[in-house]
Amino acid sequence: MTPKSEIESTLSTSTRKPELTDEGLGAAFAVSGINEFGETIDGHIAAERALTIYLNKREIVTLMTLGTQPELLVLGWLRNQRLVKNASDIRAIQVDWETESVAVTTHEVLDGIDEKLSKKTVTTGCGQGTVYGDMMDGLSQIELPKVSLLQSKIYELLATLNKHNEIYKKAGAVHGCALCRDTENQRFVEDVGRHNAVDAIAGYMWLHDITGEDKIFYTTGRLTSEMVIKVAQMGIPVLLSRSGATQMGYEIAKQLGVVLISRAKGKHFLVYNGAENIEFDAIPTSITSKTKKN
Repeated sequence: MTPKSEIESTLSTSTRKPELTDEGLGAAFAVSGINEFGETIDGHIAAERALTIYLNKREIVTLMTLGTQPELLVLGWLRNQRLVKNASDIRAIQVDWETESVAVTTHEVLDGIDEKLSKKTVTTGCGQGTVYGDMMDGLSQIELPKVSLLQSKIYELLATLNKHNEIYKKAGAVHGCALCRDTENQRFVEDVGRHNAVDAIAGYMWLHDITGEDKIFYTTGRLTSEMVIKVAQMGIPVLLSRSGATQMGYEIAKQLGVVLISRAKGKHFLVYNGAENIEFDAIPTSITSKTKKN
């Protein structure tokens, strides 16, 4: 029989949450520009800020970000880099914009950090992303659930997501990512790079113990190997984008069983992997007409 003290210790470890500051900043700056007619036009540009992560006083990396959700960004970045095993291992995440830094402290000394940091991959993410450790390490252990999607539901979700992209509509120069369930947008994040936006959502899921088996992940950016791997690590079986896919992203999606849907806008999309999981119940009338004529 397990001693009561050990049970209480296990419970307190599994339920404890990291202490987070709340240092989110505004996403856009008001500026003036001159248009093609020589007229002065007032508008906005997206913010871009440097944020250096210190893990137990060790400098790890500098992220370029809008800075709207820095704590969730750092939490998700640590998760997706697999530098920290559980959110409960983190004692605190403290953002200080005066020094453009964030101090992350853990309850215990982390194992294997030197080995992971010795391997670095600069990814194709806008704003340039960095992956530490072997990108392919541990992928064979990922098991994603089988899903069934309705074409009509994909169209409903796209219409819902089109109402967001607030910073992009105001200032441009950003990517957006969304955590979705059925046709509902549960969390939408914009940042200067899609890898930052996906990390912030990963941090949100980790902090609130949200699982991914019944979720759809949407991004405005390219479906690269980095995006596919991160979404698979989050346990999400469907990746949807209005942009295209890369060869490595496609190959990893096939390997892991990620339903990969690209060029999704309006009534158009291309399924590169997992078409057998989609019921085509809302084929556009123009396509139907062409089929009948042929």
